[in-house]
Amino acid sequence: MKLALVGIGKIAVDQHVPAIAASPDWQLAATVSRAGTVDGVEAFTDMANMLAQRPDITTVSLAIPPVPRFAYAQAAIRAGRHVMLEKPPGATLAEVHALEALAAEHGVTLYTTWHSRMAHAVAPAKAWLAEKSITRARITWREDVRKWHPGQDWVFEPGGMGVFDPGINALSILTEILPAPVHLQAADLEFPANRQTPIAARLTFSGNVTADFDWRQTGPQTWDIEIDTTVGAMALRMGGNVLEIGDQPSRGENTIMGEYPALYARMADLICQSRSEVDLAPMVHVADAMTLGKRSITDPFYF
Repeated sequence: MKLALVGIGKIAVDQHVPAIAASPDWQLAATVSRAGTVDGVEAFTDMANMLAQRPDITTVSLAIPPVPRFAYAQAAIRAGRHVMLEKPPGATLAEVHALEALAAEHGVTLYTTWHSRMAHAVAPAKAWLAEKSITRARITWREDVRKWHPGQDWVFEPGGMGVFDPGINALSILTEILPAPVHLQAADLEFPANRQTPIAARLTFSGNVTADFDWRQTGPQTWDIEIDTTVGAMALRMGGNVLEIGDQPSRGENTIMGEYPALYARMADLICQSRSEVDLAPMVHVADAMTLGKRSITDPFYF
């Protein structure tokens, strides 16, 4: 199937392009970007021109920031194209609901991707937790924004989500593996004095679940979810790619490079089944944190 990739930034170059190139299901037939290109692939700088000139392209994958994404997705769906949304799927919950309704009206597939759910150890962790009684869960998700978003000021602008850009990955795993849903009870959010989105967040959920997100960690990065149950403990490391259960040998792989190939395989399956998959559970927790959270001001942040 022919696919257009919209937005040729760091995440597209690091993850989307290699995943598409390795896939038996997809051919990268065009890109849309104001600056970035992919060697050997037709490049457009305007979405409308791509949709008009390439009717043979059936699917559009959007890897642009959340705020402008709605208009691009809406145009693609109205042109009869299937749409794949990078996480988070939009800047607001309401616009994703609108896209879901529009995709159903036009008979195309809409897929809200959560790449961390495709991490190697997430499925076995979910299977192990099924029907177990959880007594405590702790998320520690700390990374260096300068490494993962170098110079990308949009992450600190309204709609950029700040530390919830990586934190929502942890929430996507949490909402996938827990046997029962939880809801936010309290949040403490730290905003740099010169920025519009938080650089750190501490969340408290029902069910004795907590999360610690921080975008200021240098050196080794921390992406851990530790869960205690009445019959033992388990931990997900490396963003959900390594599973530890008691004294058993670790399972999974210490790499994130399998996540995006799995997303593109899932998109191909959904199109073949004429289905959409729209899950907003991780984004609901972020919206609740922004609504319920106590705000404090910390030092200015500069790239």
